[in-house]
Amino acid sequence: MIELTITPPNHSLSGKVEPPGSKSITNRVLLLAGLAKGRSLLTGALKSDDTLYMADALRAMGVDVTEPDATSFVVESSGVLTAPNKPLFLGNAGTATRFLTAAVASVDGTVVVDGDEHMRKRPILPLVEALNALGIEAKAATGCPPVTVKGNGQGFTKDSVTIDANLSSQYVSALLMAAPCGAQPLDIILAGEDIGAKGYIDLTVSAMEAFGATVERVSNTIWRVHPTGYKATDFHIEPDASAATYLWGAELLTGGQIDIGTPSDKFTQPDAKAYAVMAQFPNLPAEIDGSQMQDAIPTIAVLAAYNTTPVRFVGIANLRVKECDRIRALSLGLNAIREGLAEEDGDDLIVHADPDLAGQTVSASIDTFHDHRIAMSFALAGLKTGGIAIQNPSCVGKTYPGYWKALASLGVDYSETGQD
Repeated sequence: MIELTITPPNHSLSGKVEPPGSKSITNRVLLLAGLAKGRSLLTGALKSDDTLYMADALRAMGVDVTEPDATSFVVESSGVLTAPNKPLFLGNAGTATRFLTAAVASVDGTVVVDGDEHMRKRPILPLVEALNALGIEAKAATGCPPVTVKGNGQGFTKDSVTIDANLSSQYVSALLMAAPCGAQPLDIILAGEDIGAKGYIDLTVSAMEAFGATVERVSNTIWRVHPTGYKATDFHIEPDASAATYLWGAELLTGGQIDIGTPSDKFTQPDAKAYAVMAQFPNLPAEIDGSQMQDAIPTIAVLAAYNTTPVRFVGIANLRVKECDRIRALSLGLNAIREGLAEEDGDDLIVHADPDLAGQTVSASIDTFHDHRIAMSFALAGLKTGGIAIQNPSCVGKTYPGYWKALASLGVDYSETGQD
């Protein structure tokens, strides 16, 4: 196993580092371009494990996807996906897996949507049940991938569906993006008010509208999608707000000034809300609600270890079903740095701040559980405390392949030991 250990810098981190394109937006517009007839140019895109899995899946279903440079995709499509000749393998890409599970309803044939051992532990049953309610035969024996979908060649044929999105807003986004390919208007109705990261649904609707879809917000819990299909278009993807949180954290922890190229208030992604919270460091609030900025919570939790007072994170139950159980991973990692630094209280995480950790040297091997966000977040602790080793550092390739080089460009030294 490879471990990466950061040498705490003896200087503030300053310079210019632009985060890669948004993973969330890249995977949305890749799919929408694949469902649109014609040629779309997507610029500012993220090239990472998650987005390349999506691109490969579209190619397997008859879409021509080329990559003219490091941040662009050209997508040419007939507007109709065809059945692939083997299961779609999507690694641990939650967006690609859930979005495609709904999108292949319009395929004339059977499609198996699968992933790696980690993806096979991530729930998808609410989406499968919604597809069944829409007349699409879909099965997931374990409630997690693989999912077998028998497409009908015409998309959704019902006029309404109710979806339980308590576990993930991606279920709603998946149905929304597939709906314009159906035969009639579709009302997508939330089962209750609870939904994780509702801001990502706004992100979905905005992308859909850019590709010619018409979506009405009937109420706070109902969206009506018209059967417009999609029109090919050129689309520029903004930088990834979740990736920006690591750079904001590095700036705050070291008293530096890092220019990421995009002001925090210019992002449309929900995780950008984290900036206002993080800017209060080292006096973070006693309680932080992470429900609408879930992917930023690992960053803020590590920042909280160096806060002046303890911090309780609430509204984060969905972190248990991300790439790993992130509440558990954060608790274990923080306690590896100093016993008693964190505790789980139900689905809350309490971080018992210890600003005296700055300048100390410990012996802490952080189990990342192959989760990119755990790896990148705990790297921030290594900026203040020596002896923190990040296991399986290459897992950052899921969303930010250039992360370690970005830190190095700011003057951060690190070493790697071990082997795969």
